[in-house]
Amino acid sequence: MKFRTKKTGTRLMTRPEEGKNPSRGVFTRRALLLMAAQGAVLGTLAQRLYGLQVRDGSHYARLAENNRLSKRFFAPPRGRITDRFGIAVAANKVNWRALLLAEETNDLPGTLERFAQLVPMEPRDTARVERELRHKRRFIPIMLRDFLSWDDMARLELNMPSLPGVLIDVGTTRVYPFGPLLAHVVGYVAPPSEKDVARDAELALPGMRVGRSGIEQTQDQGLRGQVGSVEMEVNAVGRIMAELDRDEGQPGNEITLTLDSGLQQQVLGRIADQSASAVVMDCRNGEVLAMVSNPSFDPSLFDSGVSQAQWIEWTNNSQTPLINKAVSGLYPPGSTFKPAVAMAALRAGTLSPNDRINCPGYIDVGGTRFHCWSRYGHGSLTLRQGLKFSCDVFFYEVARRTGMDPIALASHQFGLGAPLDIELPHVRQGLIPTPQWRRAHGHHWNGGDTIVSGIGQGFMQVTPLQLATYAARIASGRDVQPHLVRAVGGRLGDMAALDHAGPMENMPDHFFNAIREGMYAVVNEESGTAPKARLAIPGVQMAGKTGSAQVRRVSRAMRESGHFNSANLPWEYRPHALFICFAPYDAPRYAAAVVVEHGNAGAEVAAPLARDIMTDTLMRDPVNHKESPGQEVAQADVDQG
Repeated sequence: MKFRTKKTGTRLMTRPEEGKNPSRGVFTRRALLLMAAQGAVLGTLAQRLYGLQVRDGSHYARLAENNRLSKRFFAPPRGRITDRFGIAVAANKVNWRALLLAEETNDLPGTLERFAQLVPMEPRDTARVERELRHKRRFIPIMLRDFLSWDDMARLELNMPSLPGVLIDVGTTRVYPFGPLLAHVVGYVAPPSEKDVARDAELALPGMRVGRSGIEQTQDQGLRGQVGSVEMEVNAVGRIMAELDRDEGQPGNEITLTLDSGLQQQVLGRIADQSASAVVMDCRNGEVLAMVSNPSFDPSLFDSGVSQAQWIEWTNNSQTPLINKAVSGLYPPGSTFKPAVAMAALRAGTLSPNDRINCPGYIDVGGTRFHCWSRYGHGSLTLRQGLKFSCDVFFYEVARRTGMDPIALASHQFGLGAPLDIELPHVRQGLIPTPQWRRAHGHHWNGGDTIVSGIGQGFMQVTPLQLATYAARIASGRDVQPHLVRAVGGRLGDMAALDHAGPMENMPDHFFNAIREGMYAVVNEESGTAPKARLAIPGVQMAGKTGSAQVRRVSRAMRESGHFNSANLPWEYRPHALFICFAPYDAPRYAAAVVVEHGNAGAEVAAPLARDIMTDTLMRDPVNHKESPGQEVAQADVDQG
């Protein structure tokens, strides 16, 4: 049977095949893309992990370990300073200080306010704490106050519950057992300045100190030692969790000085309350046994901080307690300079020991009259007598004959107006003037300048250390060099080399003998200018030379009035009193120089003072006093050497 179909205007729709989904192809493509992206990411991660854990694993392990560990440094003990017998003149003492951990308090201003109520703080301490709080992380301790007293500590401990973040820590402070006695030589330390820290970062460590004067300054690097360290385990923010290792570092070197602290005490006792300086040296090797500058100061104050009132008191004192007069004080040498003038003339051939020069009480040069200290004159004199009577006219004439250049040359060889390489800061060179020096300052050198230089006046300036060196070189005839450091770290210096200083160049023994004989007559012969310097030790004589150095001009009218007496002048206008000496005369061992500021007359003031100092020195010599302190130490030094 045939069927007919009806045509329609619509397309015939057929049903899709069962099990088929038209979006399946799209989903598959997306999944493939996503899987590819994931695969790429995982591949990249795998490669990165391989680099971190396998290829660079050891490197990052070290970095991680370093993040876990923190190495902190701390100040080592500063080295001691001792005298020649091992007696400590600078040491360390435990002190207590208050620290602040800012991270342990939620009320920092309140904590600081309560602390200041219990332990008053100076404005400079408050400013420092505020500055450190701004620049340091909260877990780093900040020092609130150093040098706590027992009362301070008791108040803090009692109120500790109300002081969160405050803790008490132990530190060290520098102590000077002899106080002002050795302040100028030993010096003092102080906290480092910002400039110090910029030069050496180690100085930022708590407890570090910097030498500011004396041996503390010149030997500062060796006295500091090597810093210690502690290795700690810290957390992610740097807080300490545990201590793992500690290196105590290395204490500073111990410095042994040539000084005898016992003799130093005796010398200061002799000087008493006078504004003066004294230096005692060993003629054989230049060891300085005593160096006193009076008045002095307490060096320990600088470690804890000098008050403004104390500083004003020191700086306004006309006797300059902060200055080491022995190396920084400058004085005209006065008549102590006459032996140097004599040596220059002997070398130049303008004078021989037996030549005679007449002294009528004055000498006229270029229309100017120069007076002798004796208005009646001394008559005809040889060199020995010229030194014995300290005749001004004799040395006016010797200087005129010789000229200033030869005198300056001889003076420099004796250490006058020349640099001395001693282990102290601020050592001044002084001045022995010459025509060239005068012209360099825009002035003309005239004959009168040479004349007054012949008796140590005019432009001349020397230090007490130079005068002592001068006396030691006259006594020994050798170029001895003054020094203060005897041993460093327990190792003695080359004493043999020091004991064999070379002879003074172009100064033969017979010239020295002529000068020594004159200095012997000054002290030991009748009519010498320093009979008060004569030693009371049987069989021991001392040679010396007096000096009185004017600080203001004495006019001719004042001299001839017959009523002038410099002792009646105000203190600051009186002449300085000087004396140089050595003993024993027949075998010189010690030399000394004494300068009494405005002491007026060297023969009356400085000479007896030098006598007492030399007596103390000789009596402490193991040769003369076998039970002297420190003899066993000295013998031990020899045995170890």
